[in-house]
Amino acid sequence: MRGVSGPDLRRAAAERAVALVTDGMRLGIGTGSTANVFIALLGARVRDGLDVVGVPTSEATRVAAEAAGIRLATLEELPELDLTVDGADEIDGAMRLIKGGGAALLREKIVAFASRRMVVIADAAKYVETLGAFPLPIEVNPFGLGATHRAVEAAVAAAGCTGRVVLRRNAGSEPLRTDGGHHILDAHLGRIPDPEALSAGLWAVPGVVEHGLFLGLATGAILAEARDGAAHVTCLGAV
Repeated sequence: MRGVSGPDLRRAAAERAVALVTDGMRLGIGTGSTANVFIALLGARVRDGLDVVGVPTSEATRVAAEAAGIRLATLEELPELDLTVDGADEIDGAMRLIKGGGAALLREKIVAFASRRMVVIADAAKYVETLGAFPLPIEVNPFGLGATHRAVEAAVAAAGCTGRVVLRRNAGSEPLRTDGGHHILDAHLGRIPDPEALSAGLWAVPGVVEHGLFLGLATGAILAEARDGAAHVTCLGAV
C-alpha cells in the first residue's frame, strides 16, 4: 500500500476501538503490534482521567500496559469483562479468527471468553475469504510432544486439510515456550475448508492445550485500509 504506512493503519483501527471505551469498563487487553497501539492510546486517555481496569492477555501486554499507566487486575479478581480489544492474524466474513502469531493464544482465548464483547482491530489485509493462509498455532503440552505432534497431523488430515505441522522455535533454535510453559505447533495449511471440524479434531487430541481458531468469540471487527492516501476504517458486526 502506498501513501499510508502500516503503523498508521494500526493507529486508525486502534483509535476507533479506544472510542468504545467508557468510564468504569473492565477491559481485556490483547497482545501484538496493533494491540500495542491500542494500549498507548488507552494510556493517554487514562492520564486524561478515564477510569478503567484491564486484564492483560500476556506478560508482554502486562509490561506495556503498566508502562502506559493502565490499572490492571487478574481474571481471578475480575472474572467477567465488558470488552476485549485484540488483534488477529486472519479474520473471515463469519467473524472467525486465526490468532496466536504472538504465542499468547491460550490467555487471549480465556480473556475473550470471559468478555461480553470482543472487538478485533486489524489491517484490512487480515480479512480473508477462507482461513488458513496464516499458519494455525496449536499450543501443546511438552510431555509426549512427539506423539502429540503425530496426532495433530492426523487430526489436520481428517479435517480435510493438507500441509506441514512444525514446532515453533525461538531465535536460539530451542522450542519456543509460551507464558504458560507450553510449546507451539504451527500448521501451514494454506486453507481451512471447515474450521469447526478442524477445531473439534484438535480438541480430541489429549496433548493439545489450545488452538488458534477463535470461533464464536469475536462480536465485531474494526479494519483499516489505505485509500486515496488516507486511512479508512470499516466496522463489521457489533462494534
